Amino acid sequence: MEMPDINCTYKPAPVQCNGFDPRAFRWALTMRLAVEEINRSNDLLPNHTLGYKIFDSCAYPLTGQRAALAILNGPGEAGSPLCSGAGPLLAVIGESGSAQSIVVSRILQPFRIPMISYFSSCACLGDRKEFPTFFRVIPSDDYQVKAIAQLLQHFNWTWVGVVRGDHEYGRFALLGLLKELEGTGVCVAYQEMIPLLYNSERALEIIRVMNSSSARVVVVFSAEGELTPFLKDYMALNVTGIQWIASEAWVTSSVFTGSEYYPYLGGTIGFGIRQGQIPALSGYLDTVDPWQYPTNQLVHELWETLYGCSADSRDDGGGGLFPVCTGQETLNEQHSAYMNTSSPRISYNVYKGVYAVAHSLHNLMLCEKGRGPFTNSSCADLDNIYPWQLQHYLQEVSFTIAGEVVNFDDKGDSIPSYDLINWQRGHGGNIEFINVGLFDGAQEAGKELLIEDNMITWVGHRSQVLVSVCSDSCPPGFRKAVRAGEPICCFDCVPCDSGKISNETDSIDCMACPEDFWSNIGGTHCIPKEIEFLSHDAMGITLTVIAVVGACLTISVLAVFLYHRSTPVVRVNNSELSFFILLSLTLCFLCALIFIGEPTAWSCMLRHTAFSITFSLCISCILGKTLVVLAAFTATRPGNNIMKWLGPKQQRVIIFSCTLVQVIICAAWLISAPPYPNRNTQYQRSKIILECSVGSDLAFWCVLGYIGLLACLCFVLAFLARKLPGNFNEAKYITFSMLIFCAVWLAFIPAYVSSPGKFTVAVEIFAILASSFGLLLCLFAPKCYIILIKPEKNTKNHLMGKEK
Repeated sequence: MEMPDINCTYKPAPVQCNGFDPRAFRWALTMRLAVEEINRSNDLLPNHTLGYKIFDSCAYPLTGQRAALAILNGPGEAGSPLCSGAGPLLAVIGESGSAQSIVVSRILQPFRIPMISYFSSCACLGDRKEFPTFFRVIPSDDYQVKAIAQLLQHFNWTWVGVVRGDHEYGRFALLGLLKELEGTGVCVAYQEMIPLLYNSERALEIIRVMNSSSARVVVVFSAEGELTPFLKDYMALNVTGIQWIASEAWVTSSVFTGSEYYPYLGGTIGFGIRQGQIPALSGYLDTVDPWQYPTNQLVHELWETLYGCSADSRDDGGGGLFPVCTGQETLNEQHSAYMNTSSPRISYNVYKGVYAVAHSLHNLMLCEKGRGPFTNSSCADLDNIYPWQLQHYLQEVSFTIAGEVVNFDDKGDSIPSYDLINWQRGHGGNIEFINVGLFDGAQEAGKELLIEDNMITWVGHRSQVLVSVCSDSCPPGFRKAVRAGEPICCFDCVPCDSGKISNETDSIDCMACPEDFWSNIGGTHCIPKEIEFLSHDAMGITLTVIAVVGACLTISVLAVFLYHRSTPVVRVNNSELSFFILLSLTLCFLCALIFIGEPTAWSCMLRHTAFSITFSLCISCILGKTLVVLAAFTATRPGNNIMKWLGPKQQRVIIFSCTLVQVIICAAWLISAPPYPNRNTQYQRSKIILECSVGSDLAFWCVLGYIGLLACLCFVLAFLARKLPGNFNEAKYITFSMLIFCAVWLAFIPAYVSSPGKFTVAVEIFAILASSFGLLLCLFAPKCYIILIKPEKNTKNHLMGKEK
């Protein structure tokens, strides 16, 4: 049973590799160590020995293809030993790069040979239709991009750039990240690609884009091969202040640990493969030297790369010879990571991959006849095992190594788990990889990422996280308004409209306040709306004082008239009607008080009915008086006997009848649709106006119309009698009083309709008080003037204009 690796050396095929990679050779030695451990084990595959062959793909798809053909056909690429029968090859451990794995896996598919990769993370390889025999012990990039998306959100980096390599790994990683960022509020400012055939001019263009962009965070999906010359150009331009987010392909690469990289890459953060423990690896690597393996060409190349010397005189490839090793040479700094086995990551994946094959073979051999997974419940023939039979057991395998459970899901992927790595300054100024968190895909949604923020060192050796946004956050009280033609991360902050709030930073929209609430000045909280009604504030107190003064003044006039009731001025003006007018005017002044205060069901019904009935009573009395005055002067004509129809009883009937009509209108109003208290939130949305709704607009205007009708009738009759003889022309005063009354109420209508809130009620009170004062002054001021100031004119002859 042979299990070749596709990432070490392939000498038979004429392929020129780009130098010797000590790290890749360490992976090959890790595979060899695992095979030797399994062969020595008494519990795993007892009495069986694993064999292996190691080939080199040189990290290129084309050479990987040739190496795969060499696996299948032998070094000479001739013949087809695997086209019939089971053959010795059961599984392949490899490849490192996703592009190589795609090529190799497709070559192996017709032979149904399972392949376990330790470093190919492209999400595309999880497609079981395209790659039915592919497995891997490294998480798929589907999980890596999910982890990176959560990392960006955790640090509120909403404006980032992406740089990727020109290969399937970079392309699928970018597509996966863009998909993962949908709906998260994170936007990609730019997408740049490092060409596969490196071009310094193109690299400089990418660096200029990175440096000029307002996005200070850059996510890089690249292998260290194409990234190394790119970073050299980046450092040559002395660009700093960019926060690098590294993919697992280079986040633990020892190539960039030199002190010269720290000013530019210090603070880099990214998700790396979970480290494990291989206790025997360090001692095993120490045993590998040219003297222990004098015929192994790879070991000689390793030694020449690590120490720059050779066990014997060998060509250095440049026309010279390597110096002979003395044993006193120091390890080359750029390759020192070869001997660092304190935290194996990729090597640990290789280790797990070999053990996965061993455990699968072990389970295959434990199959009981008649209870197997194959046709007719059969088991595999141990002398003639097919690769597809091993694949079945690989899909079902589950074992524990170094405390970690290893198994594969339906796509051939392992449990997604990453270490969060931060590049910090170490001893001598070199970069050290420090674990500052982890991502465990087995946890429930939202709890996969764990970060120890206080352990992180950021770019520029700062302790504060870098800000990378297209637009500054919108504070509470504002909402985000996306700029036309730009990503959603680029926005303007617009204040919330009145009545709406946002109580969080970066609110997308403002929330409307409940009906009884309104926004505060800052637009951050809903506060109870101001309740407005005509209360006992300055305006209410002023109107109250005026109403009380008017009532007191009217009562004072009444008292004067009562005291001087036997005088000609009082008697000639029909004292009884005058008393009725004064009493009704007193009620008119007092009814204004009902309009002040918080509206209630009773006050709303009372204020309109009391006002309408008292004014109807007042105008009815004035109408009766007008008729009496008009009849008194016309009765002096011969043959005119009209006064007998306007005696005291008839006057009372007129007053009662006219007032009764208004009472009937009010009663019908109260029965059908009475006034009621209303909370008006529409007129002024920031306030709740407590008002009395009239209930029936028709009834309200009927009430006012009836009062207006009585006033107009009085005005017409008084106007007809305005030229009657006498020094004290009562008809003239009634004319003026009705003129003022009608003018006030005609002006009241538009003012009432257009006045907001409590001013509506104030306008109505003002109309009541103004018209009441107009009647009081026009009708009774001249009489009081004669009674109190000019008593000598309080004679019948003077009043009748008969004085000489």
